[in-house]
Amino acid sequence: MTTDPRNIVSTGRANALGAAWMIAAMAAFAVEDAFVKALSQSLPVGQVLLMFGCGGALAFAILAGVARQRLFTRDVVSFPMRLRVLFEICGRLFYILALALIPLSAATVILQATPIVVVAAAAVLFGERVGWRRWAAILIGMGGVLVILRPGSESFSLLSLLAVLGMLGFAGRDLASRAAPASLGTAVLGFYGFSAVIAAGALVSAWSQAPFVMPDAEAAQLAVGAVASGIAAYSCLMKAMRTGEVSAVAPFRYVRLVFGLALGAALFGEDMTGFMLIGSAMIVLSGLLIIGRRA
Repeated sequence: MTTDPRNIVSTGRANALGAAWMIAAMAAFAVEDAFVKALSQSLPVGQVLLMFGCGGALAFAILAGVARQRLFTRDVVSFPMRLRVLFEICGRLFYILALALIPLSAATVILQATPIVVVAAAAVLFGERVGWRRWAAILIGMGGVLVILRPGSESFSLLSLLAVLGMLGFAGRDLASRAAPASLGTAVLGFYGFSAVIAAGALVSAWSQAPFVMPDAEAAQLAVGAVASGIAAYSCLMKAMRTGEVSAVAPFRYVRLVFGLALGAALFGEDMTGFMLIGSAMIVLSGLLIIGRRA
């Protein structure tokens, strides 16, 4: 049986378009991180989370209304959605704290371990088949995180664990999203995702008791930029995952590493250490091996 060349061309075009959407999404996520880090230098972290969450939730509520997607249905209080919101709160809370307290490049690098954790957890929780080659790749990725963190060394900082906790939160969110009701559209998921950011901001504000600061013109612009880039990133990501083959599109998630490192160096004067470069290479290699194997 021969394959229709037209189907091959069509699939190739879809994969190329999906890859372009993924690259755009990762660039927008990196820009969002830079805006949030810059904003956290002039405003309390809790206030940053509240502003970011309210802006994103309002935007997705409007998008849901335009698409005629109901925000309040029985499905939104299902167990997978409650679990998703919990993990979203943890992920956003710890990752934005990491952005505020450690270099942008370090937080971005650690975040790249998310898909590795998702694959490992999916094997345990969902019984997905993962062969020894993928388990070996997972161990390589986890080793890359340890190379970056360097626990036990003089350069180790406990603050780096904030990025690790954020990464684990995002991995849990992705796993819970897999089990979320199919009836919930992208705008609805986005609305509740940003609503979780509001909850995280309320928790941080209550714990720190830091007084709110009236944003000046620059801070207001940074907040608008963070919300706009966050919405664009989420929308592009959803388009990427629905265009072309997942195995062809997903590897382009790792371009976020390039954008994050470049913005960290250009905007915040951050330097990459040799250990960070080695660990980054291990994480990216691990992810590509996992995606490339169909064990």
